[in-house]
Amino acid sequence: MSVEDAVSNREAVANQERVDILLVDDQPAKLLSYEAILGQLGENLIKAASAAEALEQLLKRKIAIILIDVCMPDLDGFQLASMIRDHPRFQTTAIIFVSAIQVTDLDLLRGYALGAVDYVPVPVVPELLRAKVKVFAELYRKTRQLESLNAELENRVAERTAELARANAELEERVDERTREREAALAQVHEMQKLESLGQLTGGVAHDFNNLLMAILGNLELVRKRVDDERAVRLVDGAIQGAERGATLTKRMLAFARRQELKPEAVDIAKLVDSMIEMLRRSVGPTIEITTEFEPGLAPTRVDPNQLELALLNLSVNARDAMPNGGHLNITARADRVAAGQMPGLMPGDYVFIGITDTGCGMDEATLRRAAEPFFTTKDRGRGTGLGLSMVDGLVGQSGGAMRIGSRPGFGTTVELWLPASPAGEADREHPAAPSIAGETRTLRVLVVDDDPIVRASTVAMIEDLGHRALEAASAADALEVLRAAPQVDAVITDYAMPGVTGTALAAKLGQIRPGLPVIIATGYADMVPQASTLPRLDKPYRQKELAALLETLLERHVPAKVVSQGGDCYGAAAGGPGR
Repeated sequence: MSVEDAVSNREAVANQERVDILLVDDQPAKLLSYEAILGQLGENLIKAASAAEALEQLLKRKIAIILIDVCMPDLDGFQLASMIRDHPRFQTTAIIFVSAIQVTDLDLLRGYALGAVDYVPVPVVPELLRAKVKVFAELYRKTRQLESLNAELENRVAERTAELARANAELEERVDERTREREAALAQVHEMQKLESLGQLTGGVAHDFNNLLMAILGNLELVRKRVDDERAVRLVDGAIQGAERGATLTKRMLAFARRQELKPEAVDIAKLVDSMIEMLRRSVGPTIEITTEFEPGLAPTRVDPNQLELALLNLSVNARDAMPNGGHLNITARADRVAAGQMPGLMPGDYVFIGITDTGCGMDEATLRRAAEPFFTTKDRGRGTGLGLSMVDGLVGQSGGAMRIGSRPGFGTTVELWLPASPAGEADREHPAAPSIAGETRTLRVLVVDDDPIVRASTVAMIEDLGHRALEAASAADALEVLRAAPQVDAVITDYAMPGVTGTALAAKLGQIRPGLPVIIATGYADMVPQASTLPRLDKPYRQKELAALLETLLERHVPAKVVSQGGDCYGAAAGGPGR
């Protein structure tokens, strides 16, 4: 072929669709020679130095012709052709074998049996190879053109069918809707993963912070008792108030992380809101009117009443801030049944719906999406922590419910709390009265077990200030040694999270050595085994009066602690002690 013919051929191919031709040979020199021979055709030449590369190119491109060397090290050409033909997509792809060794009639028959369209011996005659490849390239191109003409004909028929056009439009709309739903679901999953990671981090920080506050508050209380100077008393009181604010902040962080210790009970929503309505009015101010609407005979809900009060107070304060010029705050409650799949995040069953609606400025979509994020706030710096809604969301979620927020700029905000309903009559159960302490309190010998020396020293100082004697242990092993050496110990206060052995496991071992010995668990958060809740408990940071009350209760009741072990988990219980 002359240079002019080659140029003319390239121009002709350029005016139509080029086809992909795959050249497979393990020898680079042969690949270059094939490229030089076939380059005049003007088609797309793709080289592969192995069977693996060839298969990869086949899956990535629309290959029209495959030129395969029969003798290759990993997979020979016959094996590669067999694999190609096994794939339904390549059963009609043109395969041409090239070989310098396997050129017997049996080899040719084997190649044709594998679906080859031709078998070219080496040395290759360039004009002959080029002519053969050109024929199959044109055949592939004409086939594609015929398919394109058929498709065009079908499109013209579809364009003339109005009903089909409407169906296609509806289908596209449904696809768009499903795509949006999928994107929203993926965004929700991503948000849940992000909040879960942040929750784990927040819970750990709050636990460590509670230990620090335990030591600070305990020591400040003892210093407060020994200070007579009025100015010094004010300074100590200010430090105590700051530490208490820190304790409140950690409770909100634990609520967001859903690791706070809840004390759920059957709660009558109407009675609870009525009991705190005056406090809410004082909190929001005289310019905001508060109204309530409760469904008659509303079933109780199972939730921690103290935490629910705090949640309602937070929501009311948020509503107040959204109504700087005054407005209306309405609190409603009704019973509702949720069916399976009706509301994301809720199991099917009976729920109590609590709605808090204000007439404030409302939120746009961007703010609404981030409203429940921890530390996100639209308030001025220093006026909010951004944990209010996160705490509410954590409380409701930990109680088995869900929180929903609806808002529009200029139309106010509604926060919906869905809480599981309790069986009828549960709210009417009488709670046992707290035991009264009669007679003189004797001096106790209390063993304090904590791996943090600062917290341990603070607890020991509070116990001794109460007139009791304190023994110290930095670990579970030390505690067991102390108990063997001083068997007259009256009670044990142990940290829950200690290296090696938890406080619950220590309670089990102590029960084996001293059955009936009262064991109190002191912890900074609620991430404990369920059986640990049966032991008397002090939540860090606790005050001296809480410690004194619990010790007096244990002394008054003087009921032996039951410690059992199941399946390798050890846990103990002080029967008749202050349950939670």
